[in-house]
Amino acid sequence: MSIHIVALGNEGDAFHQDSRPSGLIRAYLGRSPLVSGDESSLLLSASGAAARPVFTEYQASAFGNVKLVVHDCPVWDIFDSDWYTSRNLIGGADIIVIKYNVNDKFSFHEVKDNYIPVIKRALNSVPVIIAAVGTRQNEELPCTCPLCTSDRGSCVSTTEGIQLAKELGATYLELHSLDDFYIGKYFGGVLEYFMIQALNQKTSEKMKRRKMSNSFHGIRPPQLEQPEKMPVLKAEASHYNADLNNLLFCCQCVDVVFYSPDLKEVAEAHKIVLCAVSHVFMLLFSVKSPADIQDSSIIQTTQDLFTINRDPTFPGASQESPGNPPLRVIVKDAFFCSCLSDILRFIYSGAFQWEELEDDIRKKLKDSGDVSNVIEKVKCILKTPGKFNCLRNCKTYQARKPLWFYNTSLKFFLNKPMLADVVFEIQGATVPAHRAILVARCEVMAAMFNGNYMEAKSVLIPVYGVSKETFLSFLEYLYTDSCCPAGIFQAMCLLICAEMYQVSRLQHICELFIITQLQSMPSRELASMNLDIVDLLKKAKFHHSDCLSTWLLHFIATNYLIFSQKPEFQDLSVEERSFVEKHRWPSTVYLKQLAEYRKYIHSRKCRCLVM
Repeated sequence: MSIHIVALGNEGDAFHQDSRPSGLIRAYLGRSPLVSGDESSLLLSASGAAARPVFTEYQASAFGNVKLVVHDCPVWDIFDSDWYTSRNLIGGADIIVIKYNVNDKFSFHEVKDNYIPVIKRALNSVPVIIAAVGTRQNEELPCTCPLCTSDRGSCVSTTEGIQLAKELGATYLELHSLDDFYIGKYFGGVLEYFMIQALNQKTSEKMKRRKMSNSFHGIRPPQLEQPEKMPVLKAEASHYNADLNNLLFCCQCVDVVFYSPDLKEVAEAHKIVLCAVSHVFMLLFSVKSPADIQDSSIIQTTQDLFTINRDPTFPGASQESPGNPPLRVIVKDAFFCSCLSDILRFIYSGAFQWEELEDDIRKKLKDSGDVSNVIEKVKCILKTPGKFNCLRNCKTYQARKPLWFYNTSLKFFLNKPMLADVVFEIQGATVPAHRAILVARCEVMAAMFNGNYMEAKSVLIPVYGVSKETFLSFLEYLYTDSCCPAGIFQAMCLLICAEMYQVSRLQHICELFIITQLQSMPSRELASMNLDIVDLLKKAKFHHSDCLSTWLLHFIATNYLIFSQKPEFQDLSVEERSFVEKHRWPSTVYLKQLAEYRKYIHSRKCRCLVM
C-alpha cells in the first residue's frame, strides 16, 4: 500500500545557513520518526535532465511498510508548461500541501489569482494543507485583526492565509521556523493524521472489493458496540468579583476608615483590596516606599489626596476597638471625598465599569470641570508606575478584564506578611494571610472569624488535616480565583481541603482537573500507572464528590480489561462491582461472540478478514 503526497509552492530556505538542499518536505522526511531511512536513502529523480527540474520525487517507507511517494513542485510553471502532468499529479494525490513564504506577498497573490482556481477544479475530496512558512520581517507579532493594515505591505498576513484555506477547505498552519517542533510535532502531526486517514480509506475500499469478489456465506464477525457516554461535568461560574464587591457592603474586617476634610466619616474599606489595584494606596499604607514606586505623579497624587491621622484625641477615637483599630485616612479633596463611596464601589467591583462611575459622579457634581478632575484623579490612582496613563479611553477600557487580573493583583500578597492580620500554623510552618479576603471568598472562614469562636480573637490559627502545599494552593484559589495542581494526587488533596471549607467551585475545578488528566492517558499508561483508581473513587465518595465518583465508576467500566487485572479492583464494594460489570466495555456478550468467531475461523482454516 502506498500514499502519494503532492507539495506545491516555494517556501524559501531562509532557515538553513548551509548550501545543502533544504525545505519543508525534505526537512520532514529527514526528521520524522515514522519515516524509515536517512536522507541518503531517499530517492531523488527529476522529471527531466533540465538544470531546473519541474519537480523532485522522494520515496521512503512510513509506518513500517507503507510506501511514501512525495512529488515536491516548487515551480508553479508546471501548470502552464505541462498541464497533463500537473493534472495527473493532483488527480493521483492522496494529500496536497501548498506552501509559501510569508515574506513573498507578490508570489502569494500570483498563485492565489492564477493557480488556486485551477487546483480547485482538479480537487476530488483530497485533504489540503496550507503551510505559511517564515517569520514576518516587519513586526515581531503580526496582527490578526481584519481591520489592521500594519502587515499588508510586503508580508502575507494570517488573515489572507486563513481566507485561502477557507476557499480550498484546507487546514491552515503557520510554521515560523523549520525546527523540530514546527516540523515534527506541528506540521508532521497534521500530515501524519491525514496519512492515517488515507490508509484507513484505502484499507476500507480494499476490504469492500475483497468482500465483493469472495462471496463468504459463513458467520459474520461480531460488531463491537461503542462504550457508554461518560457523564458530563458542568463547571460552576466564577463569583470572584461579586465576592469582593460584597465585602464592601458587609462591613467585616474593616481596617481603614475615610474621613472628609471636616472630620466626618465617609466610608470604610480594606487595605488589601485597595492595595491590590493601586500603587497610590500601597504608598499611603507603607506597603511600598517612594523609592520602590519611582513615579512622581503617583507620589504627588498620594500627597494631594490623602493624609493619615493617628491623633489619639481624634473625635470617636475612644470608641474604637482597643485591639487593632482601623486606620484613619482624611481625604483632602472635597469633590473627590463627596464621590468616594462611588469610587470605592467602582474599585471593589473590578475597576472597569467606567461609564457607570462617570454617571454616578455627574449626579453628585454638576460642574463638568469638577467631574473631569475627579475622573483624572481616579485614573491616576489606578495608574501603573513608570507608564503613561493607559486609561484615557474609558469606553474601550471597560471591555477589558477587571484589574485583579492584570494590575498588581491580590497574588502579590499571597503568603506575604504585608498587611497580614492572621497567621496559619501548618506542619510547623507559618502562612500569613488576610482576613478580609478569606471572609469574602469562603463562608466557613467568614463564620469562623466573625462568630463566637477562638479564631475570631486569635492571630495564630492552627490548621490540621492538610499539608502546607495543599493549603497554599487553597489560599491561591481564594486570592486569584485560579489554581493549577501538580498532578492527580495533589488535585484530590485540594478537593478534600475545598470540601472541608465548603468552597464548591474549587471542588468542581479539582474534579475537572482529575477527569481531564485521566482522559488524556493512553491505555498503556493506565495499565502501568501506580495510581490507585479505586482508592480515588472511595475518597471522592467519602468527601461528597458525587459527580467525580459517578464518573470514575464509568471510567473503570469503560476500561474494564485494564482495571480488572489490578489488585485494587477487588476492593470495590458489591454495589460498585455490580455497576461496573453491568456497564463494562467490551461486554461479556461481545467477548463470547468473538471467541466463537475465532474458533470458527481456525476450524475452517480460513484467513480472518478482520482480526
